[in-house]
Amino acid sequence: MKQLLILSGKGGTGKTTIASAFIKLSNAKVYADCDVDAPNLHLIIGQGSEPKKTDYYGLPKSEINPELCIECDQCRQNCRFDAISVKRTYKVDSFACESCGVCEYVCPVDAISLKPAIAGELMLYTNEERVFSTAQLKMGSGTSGMLVTEVKKQMKLADPDTELAIIDGSPGIGCPFIASLSGVDMVLIVAEPSISGISDMERIIKTAAKFGTKIAICINKFDTNYANTEKIELFCKNKGLTFVGKIPFDSDAVKAINNGQTIVDINCASGLAVREAYNKAMELLFKDDNGSR
Repeated sequence: MKQLLILSGKGGTGKTTIASAFIKLSNAKVYADCDVDAPNLHLIIGQGSEPKKTDYYGLPKSEINPELCIECDQCRQNCRFDAISVKRTYKVDSFACESCGVCEYVCPVDAISLKPAIAGELMLYTNEERVFSTAQLKMGSGTSGMLVTEVKKQMKLADPDTELAIIDGSPGIGCPFIASLSGVDMVLIVAEPSISGISDMERIIKTAAKFGTKIAICINKFDTNYANTEKIELFCKNKGLTFVGKIPFDSDAVKAINNGQTIVDINCASGLAVREAYNKAMELLFKDDNGSR
């Protein structure tokens, strides 16, 4: 299975728009949305069926048994995250708890224990033609990277023999990004021609290079700033990075997305440009180290 990961250093660059177009152009049988904080690929790529849902348990959370608690205050005094408070009884704030287990360790009467806690929900859409893996992180949970790993794992287990899997990655460069990047064959970075967009692109490139992953770059909404577009193209040339194309700002693309379509479902300027980027990206993805397909 070749895994193509589509990334951006920040939200709003058009990463999911391009990922959905690539899925449609490749007629991908397997794909995933690893933006577990705010998954939205399903809004463009309609599934037509209810997913199989599975509770995801992240790090365990501390619980205090009030019947055993002797109110010695050791747990509260030793909690570095101020997750334990006391009014009538001692209680743990599950959102503040970092699952370190110190409170359990210092409790002299074993009144505190770490309990499994639901941190999100895994969703798997399957039918005879498609496998789509995604998840929704529970608000306030800090285990997004672990949940992304589970999304990719259930995707591969559902159809391990497919030729191509396309992954809509997590924005930013935090834990979800690292989990999205792990094990993929190639990264397509969707950059925007802004100062922050260039900075984010450079950070992703540095991280992806450490993983030894193939890297390709495309610019979305390139015509909103021609000077920065030229800077990105020159950067790619100087670094020897594959530049696959420039996609214009397109009001028709907005209409298509709002109608639950991809930009290659309609005849529009952005759709034509993304087709060219897709062809170049696929050529790089399936090219072996000797330069042949």
